[in-house]
Amino acid sequence: MDASPSLVWFRDDLRLADNPALRAAVDRGEPVIGVFVWDEQSEGIRPLGGAARWWLHHSLDSLGARLRDKGSVLVLRRGAGADEIARLVDETGAGAVFWNRRYGAPEREVDTAVKTALRASGVEAQSFAASLLFEPWTVTTGSGTPYAVFTPFWKACRDLPAPRAPLPEPRELTGPRRTPASDDLDDWHLLPTTPDWAGGLRERWEPGEPAARARLREFLADDLPDYDRARDEPAGGATSLLSPRLRWGEISPHTVWRETLDAVDASSAAGAGGSAHRFLSELGWREFAWHTLFHFPDLATRNWRGSFDAFPWPTLNRAHLAAWQQGRTGIPLVDAGMRELWHTGYMHNRVRMVTGSFLTKNLLIDWRHGEQWFWDTLVDADTASNPFNWQWVAGSGADASPYFRIFNPVLQAEKFDRHGQYVNEWAPDAAGQEPLVDLAATRRAALDAYEAVKRAR
Repeated sequence: MDASPSLVWFRDDLRLADNPALRAAVDRGEPVIGVFVWDEQSEGIRPLGGAARWWLHHSLDSLGARLRDKGSVLVLRRGAGADEIARLVDETGAGAVFWNRRYGAPEREVDTAVKTALRASGVEAQSFAASLLFEPWTVTTGSGTPYAVFTPFWKACRDLPAPRAPLPEPRELTGPRRTPASDDLDDWHLLPTTPDWAGGLRERWEPGEPAARARLREFLADDLPDYDRARDEPAGGATSLLSPRLRWGEISPHTVWRETLDAVDASSAAGAGGSAHRFLSELGWREFAWHTLFHFPDLATRNWRGSFDAFPWPTLNRAHLAAWQQGRTGIPLVDAGMRELWHTGYMHNRVRMVTGSFLTKNLLIDWRHGEQWFWDTLVDADTASNPFNWQWVAGSGADASPYFRIFNPVLQAEKFDRHGQYVNEWAPDAAGQEPLVDLAATRRAALDAYEAVKRAR
């Protein structure tokens, strides 16, 4: 093996451009070995859902090909992250390991242990900021506490120094003379086979960094000017479709930020500035989710608002849950959203709010059941945004939609799908079905149940 190669430990940053860990390895001047550890063994690490596993397979396939084209390799290992990195350091004689930071508590514990062990053995170990515009611990209230409301949080972010410029992609890499042993990606069985339910995902998505960069350019050229006006329309609206790209780090938020501002500077379209402001605030919402998870690690299992522990969820009606999961509620917009999700691994954001509200406030089913279903079926589900958004819509989370704000799916369809295009595409039969529940009656029942939370405050 080479005298002192550098390991770049990829995780949720499956890209070459604007990758500070990769840049540090290149600057060190030794051969570069990329490594990805599929870790579902370390304590607290949440196993991936089915749709996320599908995306991960194809994104790793793309990353491996790109590293080979540049002259390096991607080594795949499965096991506990700390164990596999230690083995690779021993096998390769690596003199340095570089990675980009993660912000969930179990992931931070793994990374801290790895860094401590490597440095104790004389191996250079460094981590970098790459997946967020602002590190969670740098954004605090005047009293030093975490923010609980988005608007002041985002203002505080904007008052900090502007996000750094994205780093260029390395022109070439020097790989090792001998490649360490690597798992075969197909042996991980990340793709569904019995049955193969991923046909709709293949139709909708092309994972990988090149496709992510192409989608950003397409969005900025074609959709950004109309984003502020059309972002809530699920049928052909101005949606970026960048969420799974950001979730897997095929593109960085720094790149999205900078290229969006550059597009506004170069645009003569009316309203481009306002649309850009609205779009970048969605990046801010993503930041807020990670800020919340950093300070409240149990976001997927515990109510952020402790008073919500008093909410009297009824005994789970499994038939109602199954009808919601399968898009058989007889509520057209809800059914359309749930069928889009199952077919494509994605759902329009406005419809996510509607389907989430219907589950928690019309069916009175605990938000954790919805969060787990989305975790398994969304290609963009991550450990921060997925539970954060579910708690928001349920009323139990940070900056939450008040519990008494209940999205009426009929009125939402009339407002945002006035010509029925979205419903006709995904659930053309739903209009003729008997609704699973009465919207008005279940709304009253939800408000009555919420009185227990108000008394617990």
